Amino acid sequence: MNVQLNSWGNLALDRVTQKLSGHHIPWVIKARESALGRFMVHGFPTRQDEEWKYTDVSTIGKRTSLAPDNIPPSPSSEAALFAWTLAQNNVHLMVFVNGHYSNELSAIGELPSGAKLESLADLLDGKNNLSASFFDREHEHTIFSALNNALATDGAVLQLDPETVLNKPVYLLFIASGSGTAIYPRNILILGENSRATVIEHYFGMMEIHNFTNVVTQITLGDKAELHHCKLEQEGKSAFHVAGIHADQAANSRFVSLSFALGGRLARNDITSRMHGPECCCTLDGLYLLDGKQHIDHHTRIDHLAPSCTSREHYKGILDGASHGVFNGKVVVHPFAVKTDAHQANHNLLLSRQAEIDTKPQLEIFADEVKCTHGATVGQLDNESLFYLRSRGINAESARSLLIYGFANDIISRVDEPDMRNRIEHLVLDRLPQGEQIKELL
Repeated sequence: MNVQLNSWGNLALDRVTQKLSGHHIPWVIKARESALGRFMVHGFPTRQDEEWKYTDVSTIGKRTSLAPDNIPPSPSSEAALFAWTLAQNNVHLMVFVNGHYSNELSAIGELPSGAKLESLADLLDGKNNLSASFFDREHEHTIFSALNNALATDGAVLQLDPETVLNKPVYLLFIASGSGTAIYPRNILILGENSRATVIEHYFGMMEIHNFTNVVTQITLGDKAELHHCKLEQEGKSAFHVAGIHADQAANSRFVSLSFALGGRLARNDITSRMHGPECCCTLDGLYLLDGKQHIDHHTRIDHLAPSCTSREHYKGILDGASHGVFNGKVVVHPFAVKTDAHQANHNLLLSRQAEIDTKPQLEIFADEVKCTHGATVGQLDNESLFYLRSRGINAESARSLLIYGFANDIISRVDEPDMRNRIEHLVLDRLPQGEQIKELL
C-alpha cells in the first residue's frame, strides 16, 4: 500500500458506502468493495508508473479528504445564478452540487419519446434498472476509475432508444462548492441504434475552492448512433481534477469529443474510444490553456478494432508562466483493422521561458493497408505575424493576444452548439491581455 493512502485516516468502507446510493443492493455493495480493494492495494500512482511519470498526484490526498460528502452544501449565489441562467437556454439541464443531483437547480424539461435522463443515485435507490456491467472492472481504465467505482455518489444516466434524436443538448453542470471536498460523479450515456445526441459536461468552481473531482463518463454507441460530447473544465485554480471519458462504438457510429481544460491546479483527462465495428468514425479535439503553476495532463487512446474506421485527433495547448502540460496520445491499429485511416496532431504554444510541455503522439500498427500519420509541434509566437499586426497600428499586447486567440480558435470553432462556443470563446479571451478590446475587433 502506497504511503499516500495514509490520507484516508480511519476511513472505512462501511462508514462511507452505507450512505451512498445503492447501499441496500447486494451487487452494488460487492462492486464497491471489490473496486475499493483494488485501489487500496495499488494506491495512488507514482512517477515511477510510466503513464504518470510527468504527473505527481501525491498532493491530492494531503490537501483534500478522499471521502465524499453525504450532504452537499448549498451552492454559492454565483453558481446558483449561473445554473438559473443556463436553465433559460434551450437545453436539458441537470445540475449536481458536490456530486449530488439538485432537482431545485435543474431544468430537464420535456424529453422526446424513447429518451430517459435520470439521476444515477435515483436509479440505484429506486427501481434499479441499470445493468451491473457498468460497474465491472473492465471499465476501470486507471486506478482513479477504481476509486470512482467504489465511491461514486451520483451522475447523469442518458438512455436513448433506437431511432431517438435529441434536438436540444443535454447540459450537465457540476458545481464544486466547498474546500477540501471530494466529488465522485459517474455519468452513463447509452445511445441505441441510429440515435443522436449532444451532451455537454461543465465543471464549475470558485477560484478559492481546492476540491478534488474524480469523474468517469461511460459511453456506449449502438450501430449508426452519433454523439457530440463537449467537456469544459473550469474549476478553481487550487482544484484537483482527474477524469475519464471512455466510449465503445458499434458499426457505423460516430463519436465527437471536444475537451477544454481551463481551470484547476492539477488536471488529468483520460479519453478513449474503442471502435468495435466497421465504418466507425472517432474525432478527439481539445484545447488546454495554462498559466501560473497549473499542470494539465491529457492521455488519449483510440483502438481501431475493425476494418475501414476513421479517427482524427487534434489537440492544442497554450502555456504561460511556470505551467506544465502533458499530452500522450496513442492510436492502436489492431490485427484485421485493415483500411484504417488515422491522423493525430498536437500543437503547443509556449509564452514564457518557464512553461514546459511533454508531448508524445504514438502509433501502434498491426495491420496492413492503413493510412496513419501523427505529429507534434512546440513553438512560440511568430515574429513576422507580430510585426505585420504592429505595422497595422495594433499595439504589442493586442497583437500577441490576437495571435494567441487565432491559435485557440481553430479548436473553439469546432463546437457546434452556439451558446457553448460563445461561452468558451469569452473564457479564453478573458484570460488574454486586452481581451475586451479583442472582443470588439472580432
